[in-house]
Amino acid sequence: MDLGLHYWNYSTPSEPELIASTLAQTARIAEQAGFAQFTVMDHFFQMEQAAEADEPMLEGYTTLGYLAALTERMRLGLLVTGVMYRYPGLLAKLVTTVDVLSGGRAEFGIGASWYEREQRGLGVPVVPVAERFERLEETLQICLQMWSEDNGPYKGKHYQLAETLCVPAPLARPRPPILIGGGGEKKTLLLVARYADACNLFASSPEDVAHKLEVLRAHCTAEGRDYDAIRKTALYLGSPLDAPDDFLTATEQYTALGIDQLDVMPDRHPVAFTEQLAERVVPRVIGR
Repeated sequence: MDLGLHYWNYSTPSEPELIASTLAQTARIAEQAGFAQFTVMDHFFQMEQAAEADEPMLEGYTTLGYLAALTERMRLGLLVTGVMYRYPGLLAKLVTTVDVLSGGRAEFGIGASWYEREQRGLGVPVVPVAERFERLEETLQICLQMWSEDNGPYKGKHYQLAETLCVPAPLARPRPPILIGGGGEKKTLLLVARYADACNLFASSPEDVAHKLEVLRAHCTAEGRDYDAIRKTALYLGSPLDAPDDFLTATEQYTALGIDQLDVMPDRHPVAFTEQLAERVVPRVIGR
């Protein structure tokens, strides 16, 4: 079982001038401890169900560029990019930039986006859910074309590109892995089967994850895709430090289902969280 650290909160410590150093120290500790991946959110307002909307938030791809210079081994990505926030051709260049600057460690996490308050607040178009999924599929197609030998045009329903030139190409081979986040059974998991190298589910319960994986398996069969070729990841919703033994049990249960990586979220000062996790939990999980 691999572990990922999902850095979702820039509010601790409270001083803005300490955000950068805290992020840097957390990433270095996570890498030294053996975390496989470090992710940040793609939001511009803090999520209201987690905290106040006006709490600190950094732009995701700028943050990954900063992390690329501070780390050497961990995969870096957004969990996950909101499809409505950037034009697809420019998004492919952003991911490519992170990949080149990190030595080939970018993972392209993407989803259909959902946070309408920040979209309306910042002037991002708010479109119906069905259209968001149409745009998500076109964005995946555009990025795949940008990372191929085909530099020609792309003509879709929502996006038209005269050229799909992307130089330099990503260092990752054959391209940055694509992760699609979410557990929607009709659309999201179908797109995983059709385009993705990895999925990310909510680890709400082993029973729920088992069901989602069966849905994904069925989509893979229908799409002629090798289910086993898709890396399965899940976001752990509790705190592994509150009950380490329960977390260890959960890792065993999710491993048995085929989950390759659990992502955990700091629930206290991120440096203290990562240090304690490295000491008390990580040695009991990684490599099991």
